[in-house]
Amino acid sequence: MAHELSARLLAIVNALPLRDGLRVLEIGCGPGAAAREIARRIGGGYVLAIDRSAKAIAQAQAASANEVASGRLSFRQVAVEDFELAPGEAPFDLALAVRVGALDGRHPQTGIRARARIRAALVPGGRLLIDGGSPLREVRLIE
Repeated sequence: MAHELSARLLAIVNALPLRDGLRVLEIGCGPGAAAREIARRIGGGYVLAIDRSAKAIAQAQAASANEVASGRLSFRQVAVEDFELAPGEAPFDLALAVRVGALDGRHPQTGIRARARIRAALVPGGRLLIDGGSPLREVRLIE
């Protein structure tokens, strides 16, 4: 299963500042390929992958049974602009978004809400990285 990532997604995952124990929020996970690879690379860490599409979440869960069973990966169907930490859920160290319209400028008003929700879900100093750099760029979350 290690070869399921496209060259572009692999470059993005390789560019992430991953380390053991990190808590990562992936926004717009689609079928979950990047989320599975990130979960493999963070040892005792944890990935929550979200997508607004029920179909994408169903595909991701079906392809990720081992990672989900290990407790290192879970999925939630929610739009980023509506995302909130669950009661008692710890904040995340890092957020990643690839091809998410609310964060790449395609939907500016939604983007304002999305960035506020992400900021609220990250630890102080937590980072949001999106595609569109080489291969990633950081989005400032400070107002």
